[in-house]
Amino acid sequence: MSSDLDPGSTIFFTLTIDGQSLGAFNGCEGLASTVEVEQYREGGNNGFVWQLPTRVTFSTIRLTRPLTPDTSKVAAWISSVTTGVTRPTAQISALRADGSQVARWGLIDVLPVSWQGPSLDPANPGVATEVLEIAHHGFTD
Repeated sequence: MSSDLDPGSTIFFTLTIDGQSLGAFNGCEGLASTVEVEQYREGGNNGFVWQLPTRVTFSTIRLTRPLTPDTSKVAAWISSVTTGVTRPTAQISALRADGSQVARWGLIDVLPVSWQGPSLDPANPGVATEVLEIAHHGFTD
């Protein structure tokens, strides 16, 4: 099977904010949008109801990974919000294990909305993970 057709069974995601890499993530949820639709019943037209788009909404995106040295980059980005909100562009890339790109999403006006660090419990020897949640105003090239 050609590597061009590989669906990418082992995928990781990279996040860059205005060209600055925040590192690789193992999980990515919430790459979604919804178009709200208004129905319009045209007088004399009984065959169908018009479906007119009104507003597009975008869900927040949750990125997860084990703790890495890049965690400090995320903390610095979140801390920068306290000195004034700038809404940069971002890019999420889905990569195969060999580093080749599967897909890419550009995001407009990105804002960190939450970060959750690991629960450090010696009774629970699991992997220390972090979760970053970001909001955005839409997709771009």
